[in-house]
Amino acid sequence: MVWDDLGRRAQDENRKDRDRLIGIFIGVLAVLLAVCGMGGGNASKDATLKNIEASNTWSFFQAKNMRRHVLRTQTEELELWLLKEPQMPEAGKAAVEAKIKSYKQQIELLTSDEKGNEGLDQLFKKGKALEAERDLAMTRDPYFDYGQALLQIAIVLASVALISSGSLLLIGSAAVGITGTLLTLNGFMLLVRLPFIG
Repeated sequence: MVWDDLGRRAQDENRKDRDRLIGIFIGVLAVLLAVCGMGGGNASKDATLKNIEASNTWSFFQAKNMRRHVLRTQTEELELWLLKEPQMPEAGKAAVEAKIKSYKQQIELLTSDEKGNEGLDQLFKKGKALEAERDLAMTRDPYFDYGQALLQIAIVLASVALISSGSLLLIGSAAVGITGTLLTLNGFMLLVRLPFIG
């Protein structure tokens, strides 16, 4: 009877230690899940923000491009008008030539504005850069989604292992948790691009 009591006490102590370790494991998984959720939220926000910024940049690009096209058309019309009217008085001719020169300067400024950084060339580069940032954020997001799902499953499996004393469930929880953690890390660092994700 004494041996039975000692055996039961040892078993109870082992179970308490095991339960304590599983509780810590579940806590670590919960922290990883929170970090994963934060990363996924940030990736989604970044993708949305960069998409809006890129869209605004392309709208501005199109408006400037239309303005440049109108100026080019007006310049061509004025040049043709000068050719059509060779007997135009010198004062009128000078005024038209000044207008043509002004339009050409505006066209150059619309095409490339290094100072203001709002020429078509600069806007094109900015739009492409914003699209690349958006695409990068969109590439990261699915890793966080899958990471979150796997970490949640790992928490559930560890909780069931705690209640049922099942070691196989605990091993499964660890495997799923490690996979979820690796996907989360990959969402932050994009070390490996998995073809079936995203």
